[in-house]
Amino acid sequence: MRLPPLKPGKAAFCPRCRHPLARVEANPFMLPPALALASLIMLAVVFSGLYMQVTVLGQNVPLTLPEMMKVLILQESGFLAEVMFVLTFGAPLLFCLLCLYVYGGLLWGRPPPGVLRATRWLVRLRGWMMVDVFFISTLVAYIKLGKVAQVQFGAAFYLMFALSVLLIRTAISVPEHWVYYQIRRLNGDRDLLRPQGSSVFCGKCLFERPAGETECGICGSGLHKRRPNSLGWSLALLITALVLLLPANLMTIMVSSNPTVIERSTIFSGIRFMWRDGDHYIAMIIFSASIMVPWLKIIAMGVLLYAAKFGINMAPQKLSKLYLITESIGRWSMIDIFVIIMLMSTFRTHLARVVPGPAALYFCLVVLLTMLSAHFFDPRLMWDKAAQRRKQSG
Repeated sequence: MRLPPLKPGKAAFCPRCRHPLARVEANPFMLPPALALASLIMLAVVFSGLYMQVTVLGQNVPLTLPEMMKVLILQESGFLAEVMFVLTFGAPLLFCLLCLYVYGGLLWGRPPPGVLRATRWLVRLRGWMMVDVFFISTLVAYIKLGKVAQVQFGAAFYLMFALSVLLIRTAISVPEHWVYYQIRRLNGDRDLLRPQGSSVFCGKCLFERPAGETECGICGSGLHKRRPNSLGWSLALLITALVLLLPANLMTIMVSSNPTVIERSTIFSGIRFMWRDGDHYIAMIIFSASIMVPWLKIIAMGVLLYAAKFGINMAPQKLSKLYLITESIGRWSMIDIFVIIMLMSTFRTHLARVVPGPAALYFCLVVLLTMLSAHFFDPRLMWDKAAQRRKQSG
């Protein structure tokens, strides 16, 4: 596979599975930094404004996003505070700043120091921004809160939707293949000639490089024909996630209390309670995100690992689609964790209190581990095994 030179407004797709490889915006130099700057401004407004105000038992509880993190820390749930901070603020902030740094150098006509490393981190962070997941989680929490409290959304809630759209659009507008080409062009490499003799394609920047290189001469990433120890790392992370999924489902994920009653809920008991209480849609959302998606993702990753190691009677095109779906849906399992965070922030007095159970930590780790398992998996190994099986059978 060789990528042709891409002009503004054009895109390249894999000829085997039709997955988009690279896409150049019609205004490739100005649009990404403009979107990143707008995202930064919106991020500052969202995190400094009132997110929602909850009136429960006659008390008004104003909530901002920093206040939610503070509550988590005070209730000795520092890990959840760190997860919320990284996924909803830290990763988007760093992504936008890196985008401005890299594209600022391109517009200036001189690559800034460490631009290759900055671009690599810029690309990596795209899948770890979960502002959109948090926004959907708020809607789920609103339906649960609406039965026992009065909820009024602040301006930050509505602006979070705009922030989600801006971040998604910014991530789409950054084609690493084109960015690395522009960096090399500014460094004087105007004609990136194809190497003579044996070659290998870099999985990060998609350029063809001499087979003898150990570090890609374009983007600076480690150069390998296939990701080293891909199956071992992916399998180890998947097994760890599977082990942790059992206590995540069986142990208490949330403890609700008032002066007379203490209620301990598992994921399944909470879903069953919502279903019996008439919240069928919310019960189905939580069931899908917290039970069905993690288990299906683990099963799917198991099938993909088996196919890459031993081969199965399934077309590699279908396996590639399964991998892309598996990689994209795992982040939505964080809905349940974000809902717990909002409930904890609202009910934090002796009259009504919500604290996370031990399963919250395990479940959060399951989501992160399955995402990492998919990240370390090299889907090209499935194509290698399919070609080997065809050669042996033919």
